Amino acid sequence: MERMTAPAPASRRVLLAAPRGYCAGVDRAVIAVEKALEQYGAPVYVRHEIVHNKYVVQTLQKKGAIFVEKTEEVPPGNIVMFSAHGVAPVVHEEAARGRLATIDATCPLVTKVHKEAIRYANEDFDILLIGHEGHEEVIGTSGEAPDHITIVDGPDDVAKVEVRDESKVVWLSQTTLSVDETMETVDALKQKFPLLVSPPSDDICYATSNRQAAVKAMGAEADLVVVVGSKNSSNSIRLVEVALDAGARAAHLVDFASEIDEAWLEGVTTVGLTSGASVPEVLVEEVLEWLAQRGFADVEIVKTAEESIVFSLPKELRRDLRTEAAELVAGGAEE
Repeated sequence: MERMTAPAPASRRVLLAAPRGYCAGVDRAVIAVEKALEQYGAPVYVRHEIVHNKYVVQTLQKKGAIFVEKTEEVPPGNIVMFSAHGVAPVVHEEAARGRLATIDATCPLVTKVHKEAIRYANEDFDILLIGHEGHEEVIGTSGEAPDHITIVDGPDDVAKVEVRDESKVVWLSQTTLSVDETMETVDALKQKFPLLVSPPSDDICYATSNRQAAVKAMGAEADLVVVVGSKNSSNSIRLVEVALDAGARAAHLVDFASEIDEAWLEGVTTVGLTSGASVPEVLVEEVLEWLAQRGFADVEIVKTAEESIVFSLPKELRRDLRTEAAELVAGGAEE
């Protein structure tokens, strides 16, 4: 009788996206909180989560950061830092009335969109801001020119958009959106408003675009894509959507390796792994270890871009750090 040979098990592998994780704006904001705690001592108040990541927020809380939802929650005479998502001018006014020292950790790429909104409002354009209603970044940008800005939350919103003058309409966008969906919205807006003006440069940030491109490159090969990121992180949620659109059979968002359901691995030979722009690499390493323990030890890098952008710390911090350094030098000279 002929003996049947069992088929060899398919090799299990992980496709690891590059780039992934921290972008320059997030890195700057997190370091700003840490430097502020070192420079001024705890507590340092932060309006909203400095970035949308549970682990980062919890880590900074342990170091002495206090996160508040409203400026009025900060006791007079204290420091308040504005998150990477940016705030409206009214928030700066609230801080001044509350006699608060401020540190503005708004991502420079978000600040760029704010300046565009101010410029086009001054030129009396109607501004169509593509973004998610209620997101901190959208609230901050809208606050720069509330009488000129209409929020467009995706292609389905286009039909109800009305403007004063179809020859003076411009679109801007939240920086963390899906590139493809945003362009779908723009195309729909252009059909409705043929004279629609585009911003001088793409508002979706380089990191968001790069992370989506890496997921697209591996999505079709992956049976399962795991995106490390928090549920309130817009760019992380978009990565799940992009993975599914790119052909992945399944995609899930997790904050920690412990949230992965082993049932997701049933019938899976290729796992794609990436992380949102506000996720520290330690959390990705934990997922890699978790997968390796379950037979997914072979890791292949899927690299689609190089990133070398670095942003300087907020000007308020740089000023005080320079002053301290100068005093230390002067003190040393006197000795």
